[in-house]
Amino acid sequence: MAEWRMGLIESRFADIIWQNEPVSSTRLVKLAGEALGWKKSTTYTVLKRLCQRGIFQNQEGTVTSLLSRQEFQARQSEEFIADSFGGSLPAFLASFTARKKLSQEEIAQLQELIDRSRG
Repeated sequence: MAEWRMGLIESRFADIIWQNEPVSSTRLVKLAGEALGWKKSTTYTVLKRLCQRGIFQNQEGTVTSLLSRQEFQARQSEEFIADSFGGSLPAFLASFTARKKLSQEEIAQLQELIDRSRG
């Protein structure tokens, strides 16, 4: 399920779209040129790839997202946990907290998430 993975440059490009949508494809070429140093052909190649993966769409020269940044990140996280920890969120958290201690604020936020999911 590599469809929910992006490299660093694809992520920067996706951020340009999310920050400016709806954006005309002409304006997107200009924005990608300024931010990434891309030519028109590179912009359209990467856009086409992200559209094929169901993240964005380009209809009649207007680019919009099919997934919000938050939805994409949630799917990306689910895929990472599935691939790396057999889908076990507790195994992920145990691994994460083995090297980094959680602050009281982080613990409170996690507890709030747990309480809401019970509810």
